[in-house]
Amino acid sequence: MIPYGKQDISEQDIQAVVDILRSECLTQGPAVPAFENEITRYCKVKHAVAVNSATSALHIACLALGVGKGDIVWTSPITFVASANCALYCGAIVDFVDIDPRTYNMSVESLTEKLVQAKKIGSLPKVVIPVHLCGQSCDMAKIYTLSKQYGFKVIEDASHSIGGKYLNEPIGNCRFSDITVFSFHPVKIITTGEGGMAVTNSLLLAKKMQLLRSHGITRDKDEMTHPPDGPWYYQQIDLGYNYRMTDIQAALGLSQMHRLDEFVKKRNILAKQYNQLLLDLPVVIPWQQDDCYSGMHLYVIRLKLGQINKTHCQIFEGMRSAGIGVNLHYIPIYQQPYFERLGYNGKNYPNANFYYSEAISLPIFPALTQQEQITVIETLQIELKS
Repeated sequence: MIPYGKQDISEQDIQAVVDILRSECLTQGPAVPAFENEITRYCKVKHAVAVNSATSALHIACLALGVGKGDIVWTSPITFVASANCALYCGAIVDFVDIDPRTYNMSVESLTEKLVQAKKIGSLPKVVIPVHLCGQSCDMAKIYTLSKQYGFKVIEDASHSIGGKYLNEPIGNCRFSDITVFSFHPVKIITTGEGGMAVTNSLLLAKKMQLLRSHGITRDKDEMTHPPDGPWYYQQIDLGYNYRMTDIQAALGLSQMHRLDEFVKKRNILAKQYNQLLLDLPVVIPWQQDDCYSGMHLYVIRLKLGQINKTHCQIFEGMRSAGIGVNLHYIPIYQQPYFERLGYNGKNYPNANFYYSEAISLPIFPALTQQEQITVIETLQIELKS
């Protein structure tokens, strides 16, 4: 089976982890701040907070921005459920903004229309979470302008996007957002096994997230309610969580950062090759904005079902049966049973519904060989024409 994505682990990565296993600190040691520092350098951002997953990063990002019971948070319906769940964890109300039919990211036009209507009825969002689907940035400059006009905060869900660029600047510099979140799951662009990172230019937000990732506990005497009882002393000053990243994970991530640009370059080369190989097939290839350099985490095609004698599901099953590990990113969140029970439905998201009816993710990862890519295309040709 050729998977849709997988990690690329080098001997250098293995040695970095072994070095930590032989050290005194498996967690809460020097590797985590070293990894954070490398992320801040690469992304040209001031602060980074490493955690055990991107879901955790989204959660503490919402909390740091004051999201609580009764607040409203908007995100894209075409994303993993964590982009919405993070707000529900805080007691907030979640709603969705339809996607752009070409980029599959949050539609600025739909966002603008929704904001106009929300202002009229007094239900503006406290936070908007644009998702950089597949690795391509949302139109953050326009979203930022809307945030100033309507008074909401912005969390970029850049789980797919580290190593990508927007307006020739690294995704994650937080020029147009309050906080950006990355994922380091094994199928992502770099990996720490499991892990995530929240980055920001705000010292206040960084300190809040640092506190929340470790039980709400501080050892900083300036943050305590009274002078410490001794050098052993700490205080829990907030209700936090055990969201820490281990030094084992951080060492892997730090080592992987040395190959980040190489990974993203290879993914973009593979995408261009797919584009050429798919030209004569009844599919829609990914559309890339001129002002973006995608991390290319995913390569999503859309089937022109009107020109094919099979259903979406039949094509998907045929590819899987032939050993091609295609996937579908993503099922619209409002279709999940949990959200349906909360009263969500898809009537207001025609672009998301249409996308879901046609989309298939083809395998893309740095170690994908030319022969494997040809096999993917030849298999797809057979499925589409049979």
